[in-house]
Amino acid sequence: MTASVGVSVFPGEAASADELVRQADNAVYHSKESRNQYRYFTADMNAQASRRLALDSEVRLGLERGEFLLHYQPQVDLGTGRITGAEALVRWAHPERGLLGPGEFVAFCEECGLILPLSERVLEMACAQEAEWREAGLLDLSVAINLSAHQFHRADLAEQVLRSMALRRLPPSALEVEITETAAMTHGPEALAILQTLRAAGVRVCLDDFGTGYSSLSYLKSLPIDVLKIDRSFVASLGSGGVEEAIVQAILTMARSLRMEVVAEGVETEEQKGWLLKRGCDKMQGYLFSRPVPPDRFFSLVQENRQAGAERP
Repeated sequence: MTASVGVSVFPGEAASADELVRQADNAVYHSKESRNQYRYFTADMNAQASRRLALDSEVRLGLERGEFLLHYQPQVDLGTGRITGAEALVRWAHPERGLLGPGEFVAFCEECGLILPLSERVLEMACAQEAEWREAGLLDLSVAINLSAHQFHRADLAEQVLRSMALRRLPPSALEVEITETAAMTHGPEALAILQTLRAAGVRVCLDDFGTGYSSLSYLKSLPIDVLKIDRSFVASLGSGGVEEAIVQAILTMARSLRMEVVAEGVETEEQKGWLLKRGCDKMQGYLFSRPVPPDRFFSLVQENRQAGAERP
């Protein structure tokens, strides 16, 4: 057992007993950020609480107004150079602050419980976009969405995903779900049951940021995983002869033995691409090919990619 303690002292900032308790409650919230700690209330905490309250209101309003949208980063087959899929990444078109990346709001949404409605919106938008692209002729393209650890609290998560796909008449191959090692491990049996249901229905399951979490071989063997994503922190050092190269080589060898596909994230140079291609990595994703882009730009990228492939001798 651990304890988190918030302390407010009188005389100080508080002018009443009620305010003293509110300040202690504010302080205990900050103490929970690093468990088994105590924190004294400071004036800065009031400012942070005000910012959090304002952000909470803005996110809720943004969901109502449809301010959240998706950008798509291509996944490219290293052998053929063909775009075979995309990862859907959420963005917030904030009316005052402009286009915000997930680092600006996702962690907050997870803390305050708004990640579930946001994730549902992402799922709906991704399925709708995939259906639109299929109608336009992109029948062999899959879209990957990220599942938050908090979504595994929902026993009907698998049914929700399959329902959204059925609504848009999408085949199972149209969607891929990505989870982190930590999320899968934290929710153990629940996550396993949900992933098994999705995989049995034909939805591919990807283990994201591989190498940064538990990376247990026995644990990996027990999960219904189709794809491993090598974290960008390992890819960044490829070609330098460092220990990261040995780790990536080990991941590739293991994945082949387990008959899993491997996607390298964060590929930014030709040297990294060449290293991965030479060692049999299946796909890459990164700025070398494209940043995450809006749906219309992604569609153009695919068309240009397919046309370039058709023109090759």
